[in-house]
Amino acid sequence: MKKIGVLFGMEDTFPGALVERVNAIALASGHDIQAEFVQLGGVRMAHSCPYAVIVDRISHDIPFYRGYLKNAVLTGTTVINNPFWWSADDKFFNYSLAQKLGVAVPPTVLLPHREHPPGTTHRSMRNLEYPLDWDGIFEYVGFPAFLKPFDGGGWRDVYHVHNREDFFRAYHQSRDLCMTLQRAVNFNEYFRCYVVGQEKVHIMPYDPRRPHHERYVQDPPAYDQKLLQRVEQDALKLCRALGYDLNTVEFAVEDGVPYAIDFMNPAPDADRFSVGEENFEWIVSAVADLAIEKALHRDRQEAPPLNWWAWLGGARSRGTEPPSKSAPKTTRAAGKPVKKAPKK
Repeated sequence: MKKIGVLFGMEDTFPGALVERVNAIALASGHDIQAEFVQLGGVRMAHSCPYAVIVDRISHDIPFYRGYLKNAVLTGTTVINNPFWWSADDKFFNYSLAQKLGVAVPPTVLLPHREHPPGTTHRSMRNLEYPLDWDGIFEYVGFPAFLKPFDGGGWRDVYHVHNREDFFRAYHQSRDLCMTLQRAVNFNEYFRCYVVGQEKVHIMPYDPRRPHHERYVQDPPAYDQKLLQRVEQDALKLCRALGYDLNTVEFAVEDGVPYAIDFMNPAPDADRFSVGEENFEWIVSAVADLAIEKALHRDRQEAPPLNWWAWLGGARSRGTEPPSKSAPKTTRAAGKPVKKAPKK
């Protein structure tokens, strides 16, 4: 029997629903597969992991889990998402990659730490330009802007700044974090997209200005179909280039242009009470199908060579081409077709 494990933290709704869905599908289809919550203690080096597939929802916060998952990959387990690439990734690199791919991203600058990181002094910063060309930075980015950690998440340590004074006030509060300054988008529409298996896209109208429990728009207006197609294509392009099998990609749309704002979310929000019932049903079903597919095909995969690049991308090229022969599958607006814009 092949086992699928779910590794999670404080979540209450998604992990249990995913285990139940996988087991229900396996029972109905006759697959010799069982899903369960991961259980582990001390991890012995290079010992085989009992799981064919692990869905990771928490290792970004727990270094012990991240070390366990890397060892599991080494011994043949498929992890969603790849812990090697996730460990190496950061949001500033993602912005740069997006620009190289032709995906619209607001002007963004990586900034030095306001305070010296632990264990360093001014002598550690002797390669750093001083003073910084703040005028050039502000001219390139523009205001209003967002000051945010280059590898953060959950809206922690994020500041909305409208001028130089706002910026320096916020920057002085950033401690030893490495920050980015990114031009704000005066958006008309905003979308959060689930992307699963680098094939399925679920576009959800979203409004980050609303209270948290109201951000997923339940009765979306009509959207231009060309805009939705570009959102879908850009979301797939980003996740295929990054190698993520589970991600959310957020787009803020200004003057018809979807700007990729946030797309390093390999453990995206999937709480029933946060995303709403229909979005929850979609993500549980899509991840269950993906986990089962990877478990069934694990024995057919060739073991990659023992080098870092292999663990980042596996045997498959890290290009932007689809990873399988099937066409992209897309749903929109909480599982319902997005209303088409009326003809003029």
